[in-house]
Amino acid sequence: MPHRADRALADSLRNGDERQFDRFFNEYYPRLYRFVLTRTQGDEELAQDMAQTTLINGVRGLGGYRGDASLFSWLCQICRNELSGHYRKLGRTVDTSATDDDGEVSIMELLQAGHETDPDAVAERVQLIERVQAILDDLPERYGEALEWKYIRGESVDDIASQLGVTVLAAQSLLARARTAFRDAMGRALLQHGGSSHE
Repeated sequence: MPHRADRALADSLRNGDERQFDRFFNEYYPRLYRFVLTRTQGDEELAQDMAQTTLINGVRGLGGYRGDASLFSWLCQICRNELSGHYRKLGRTVDTSATDDDGEVSIMELLQAGHETDPDAVAERVQLIERVQAILDDLPERYGEALEWKYIRGESVDDIASQLGVTVLAAQSLLARARTAFRDAMGRALLQHGGSSHE
């Protein structure tokens, strides 16, 4: 079963385990806060509100969590919906898709499970996820590791620098190179996939 640990956490929360709720809040609130902050031009108050609302609605809706995606990815989808609803009430349309610092689609977005029901669409998404994971594994040096820390685990550049034993500036430089390497590798993989599909 994919995301077994996330399923176990969700089950504990549904059963009212207060210790697990504390763990859930402490682990996911900071990540959701950062997730929203990058989509609200740094609006800290809105990021706090959206992160809290997402966690509350996430706990209420845990019956719908099946473990097909990571719990964080599932929460991010709830968060995007909440944020879109917030801007609709203001009469604004804002793109809430995941982007990294230079405007590229983030790795986390690629890895999130979609809501496709068509078997062909589901199969295509599974292939995409496998391709992304294979690219991360094949990236040079510590590129794949750094990208996973930032975009999948939601860790800050400061935390990544600490784990790598380098300065924050060096970590930022590493992430920039890693994004370029990932983008290039993903482009090659998609071209190869597209070419092979016409043979």
